[in-house]
Amino acid sequence: MLRALFLALRQLADPRVIGLLLKSVGFALVAFVVLGTAGWFAFDWALAYAGFADESFAGAGGVRGALSIIGVVIAAWLLWRIVAMAALQFFADDVVKAVEAKFYPAQAAQARDLGPARELRRGMKGAGRALLFNLLALPVALVLLVTGVGTAAVFWLVNAVLLGRELMEMVAARHEREIGASPLGGGERFAMGGIISALFIVPGVNFLAPFLGAAMATHLVHGKTA
Repeated sequence: MLRALFLALRQLADPRVIGLLLKSVGFALVAFVVLGTAGWFAFDWALAYAGFADESFAGAGGVRGALSIIGVVIAAWLLWRIVAMAALQFFADDVVKAVEAKFYPAQAAQARDLGPARELRRGMKGAGRALLFNLLALPVALVLLVTGVGTAAVFWLVNAVLLGRELMEMVAARHEREIGASPLGGGERFAMGGIISALFIVPGVNFLAPFLGAAMATHLVHGKTA
């Protein structure tokens, strides 16, 4: 597991991967700006409807604006993993190709291209699944806010399970005939997902987490099946 992570870190120096990383992060940031702006207006409208309209009391607009910003920041923290992984799906095949070309040329020769349509479908499916399970976990996370660490632990656990599956499928989809749809065991998927889920929590590193996850999954899958 650690070997796969170290190899993934080395891959970040690859100019091809750097280009993909910049495109993916740029795509995710644009999506975040759009979603953040829409979210601010949505929070502002909801608070006005709930009794914080300008005419309700003096300073209502300022209170509403501050609460809207807090809501957007919290939503951004919760949704970054989903948006970043959805953005990565557009370039996932290229990331896996770059790793395979450098470390696993024999497997690269046997791989099949998925095409943008299938990548898009898989990305939307993964994003929808992540959004659903994170929303289901939200009530438990809110209850555990008083513990100080419980909320982060809940989201880490949920996303460790989701990421382990999602990252493995990025690689396995190109090699289903040779290795099947699920080449990694549940424990391996959870360990990989747990590492990447933890990286999503670290500011700055969270931009690299999707690419490290895709590269790490490639090493784990091919390291086991080679």
